[in-house]
Amino acid sequence: MPRPERTAAILVAAGRGLRAGAGGPKQYRTVGGQTVIFRAMAAFCRHPDVATVQPVVNPDDIAMFNEAVQSLPHAQPTNGGATRQESVHAGLEALASIKPDIVLIHDAARPFVTTAVISRAIEAAGRTGAAIPAIAVADTIKLVGAAGDVEDTPERARLRIAQTPQAFRYDVILEAHRKAVREGRNDFTDDAALAEWAGLTVATFEGDAANMKLTTPEDFVREEARLAAQLGDIRTGTGYDVHAFGEGDHVMLCGVRVPHNKGFLAHSDGDVGLHALVDAILGALADGDIGSHFPPSDPKWKGASSDRFLKYAIERVTARGGRIANLEVTMICERPKIGPLRDTMRAKIAEISGVDISRIAVKATTSERLGFTGREEGIAATASATIRLPWSE
Repeated sequence: MPRPERTAAILVAAGRGLRAGAGGPKQYRTVGGQTVIFRAMAAFCRHPDVATVQPVVNPDDIAMFNEAVQSLPHAQPTNGGATRQESVHAGLEALASIKPDIVLIHDAARPFVTTAVISRAIEAAGRTGAAIPAIAVADTIKLVGAAGDVEDTPERARLRIAQTPQAFRYDVILEAHRKAVREGRNDFTDDAALAEWAGLTVATFEGDAANMKLTTPEDFVREEARLAAQLGDIRTGTGYDVHAFGEGDHVMLCGVRVPHNKGFLAHSDGDVGLHALVDAILGALADGDIGSHFPPSDPKWKGASSDRFLKYAIERVTARGGRIANLEVTMICERPKIGPLRDTMRAKIAEISGVDISRIAVKATTSERLGFTGREEGIAATASATIRLPWSE
């Protein structure tokens, strides 16, 4: 039985995206609560037949890149060039040490590529050696001259819109790129055009109308509206946590170190606010509770910072195509006083979760000197989380 062919994917993310307007490189902007590059990259990282994902980035963007895709497995990013062609060539050379059989080349500005399209790309490359996803043209196309006059009307039935991932036998497309360098050609706008120039026959396979490139501000507005319309499954979860006081000089509350004459008795850092929020998010997902994901019996969580738990819970939402609509936490204690730190805590939760601060509430109350909180033996916290998931959930 022949061994399965090894497939690698190159994610081209070195461009500046100037036509998308102000706000920095478009691949690091958010759409539907996730960065564009995360959406584009996750599809390949999670595909069972893609062994390696090779990002190609602008070296000035490395901090943004690392923050955007920190939860995704990928190869060490390589630096891109001044043109898309140079960036793809850099990605191909970066894969030389593993020599995959098939390589998929995808634009980071196409965040809605599906598992099905990736599977079709791999199959087509294995069968033909060079193939691109394409969709039919719905409108009549005109060829216009320099003066603005129509010179020709191409036959619409033969026209196609090219997409990515474009798929090739690795050794063949690498040699084509090297040949272009040797002959001083650096003007190809996609790899299919370069492959055609090098003498390859490029096949097509079925693309996807949703797999469009985000180019203008209007594209972002349109996709935000489309995604929002899909997130109609609204769910709410609640959480509760409590920790007793022990020796110490501070407590962690909602990710903020708060000076106090006592500390928490806890396996992790004892942050009752974040723990309650994690349970609320997991409850909304019907995905167990914090103890089932981070059991206190596991020594690796001893002293752990609770921001890791909250980031994990947020990732569970985004992995299912969802987004956070609202987070609210209420702390119940006599001391320390929460009011002066409320906005600091909201800002910290926003930083950890990636949720806009306008969607985060932090409140506090006392128990009127009743019970263990009234006796200042510990702190309790309640929380709620509202999330939006696709109806397919």
